[in-house]
Amino acid sequence: MATVSPPPPQTTQPVSFGIRLRRFWLRVTEGLALSQLWTQFEAEAQASYRLYSKDVEARTPEGLTRSGRRLQVIKEFFWAVLEKLSPARRVLLLLALVLLIIPQSSFQYNGEGGKIYTGEFDSHFWAAVLLFILLMLEIADRVVMKRDLQIAREIQTWLLPGAPPQIPGLAIAYTTRPANTVAGDYYDVFPRPGKTNEDNRVVFAVADVAGKSIPAALLMATFQASLKTLSSAQVALPQLAANMNRYVCSNSQGGLRFTTAFLAEYDTVHRTFHYINAGHNNPILRRVSGQIERLDVGGLPFGIQVDAKYDSATVTLAPGDWLLIFTDGLVEAENARQEEYGEVRILTELETGTSCTPAESLERLMSALDLFVGNTPQHDDVTCMLLKAAV
Repeated sequence: MATVSPPPPQTTQPVSFGIRLRRFWLRVTEGLALSQLWTQFEAEAQASYRLYSKDVEARTPEGLTRSGRRLQVIKEFFWAVLEKLSPARRVLLLLALVLLIIPQSSFQYNGEGGKIYTGEFDSHFWAAVLLFILLMLEIADRVVMKRDLQIAREIQTWLLPGAPPQIPGLAIAYTTRPANTVAGDYYDVFPRPGKTNEDNRVVFAVADVAGKSIPAALLMATFQASLKTLSSAQVALPQLAANMNRYVCSNSQGGLRFTTAFLAEYDTVHRTFHYINAGHNNPILRRVSGQIERLDVGGLPFGIQVDAKYDSATVTLAPGDWLLIFTDGLVEAENARQEEYGEVRILTELETGTSCTPAESLERLMSALDLFVGNTPQHDDVTCMLLKAAV
C-alpha cells in the first residue's frame, strides 16, 4: 500500500518593517496621494478659517491701531475657539494650556530611614495627556454627528426623485451636489391628476432654501411635504403658489429663512409649460433656432410676505427646445481667482451640447463646472434640471 507523505509545513515569511509601514500609511491616508491630502487640508483649513473669522470680525471694533487690532484679533480668536467647547472641556483646555506654560520641576521628599528621594513633575507630559483626552472627546462627538448627518443624507435622498420619469414629449435629466452632507436645494417631478384625464398635469419644481446644511435641509423637507400635499387640491397654479407662500411664511422666522422656487405644470397634450417663478434664478429656455428666453414671471420668494400675489405665464415647447432650471449655486460657483461661473459659460455649454441627450449634456455641464472651479471649496448647493422637447 502506498503511503501518502504529509505536505511540508508552510513557513510564514516575516513581514518586513517597510511593508508594515506602507500598510499603516495606506490605512491612514485611504490611498490618497500627497497632493490630494494637501488639497483636502487646504479645503478644511479654509472652512475652519471662515467659521472662526466670522466671530472674530463681528467682535473686532473699527478704529484700532495695528498693534491693538492684532491683540484684539488674538483675543477674539481664542474666545471663538473656547466658546465652541462645552464648559467642562473649556476647563480641560485651559488646564492643559497652563501646564504647557509651567516649566518642568523637580522636588525632594523624605522616605523611610531618612532617605531622601528626588522626583520630577513633567507638566508638558500631563498637558499632552489632557489635550489627547480632549481630542478623543471631540472625535467621539464628530463621529456621532457624522453618523447622524449620514442618516439625514439618506433620508433626504429618499425625498428626492430617483430615475427621471418617462413623460411623453420630454427627455429629462437632473442632478444635485450639496455643499455639505445635507442640502437646502430641492427638485422634484411628479404627476398632478386633474378632474379629467385631459386635465392631468406633471409638476416640475426646483427650490432653494436660504442657508445651508441642517437648518436648510429641515426646511427643504417641510417644503417637499407641503408641496406634495397642497398639489393634491384642485386649484390653479397661482393659488397653489399662494398657498405654498403662506405655509413657508409660517416657518421662515420672519422672512430670514425664505425659499426661492420655480414651479411649473406641463401639459403633455399641448406641450405647454404653465409656470411661476418665485424669486428664483430665471430658467433658460433655448429654442431650436438658438434664441434664448428667460422664464421670469412670478413674484417674491416664498416666506417673505404672507399676502404676496403670484403671476403665471405659459410657454410652448417645440421639438428640439431645451429648458435648464438651476439654483444659484451653479452660476455663483467660484474658482481660485474668485471668478463666478456665470450664465455665459452655461449658455456656451448648452450650445455645444444640443446634439446630446439631456443626461449627456448635463454631465458635460457639470464637468465644465468642475474644471472651472478646480480645488476651490464648494460654498453653495448646486442643483440642475435639464429638459429637452422630443422631436
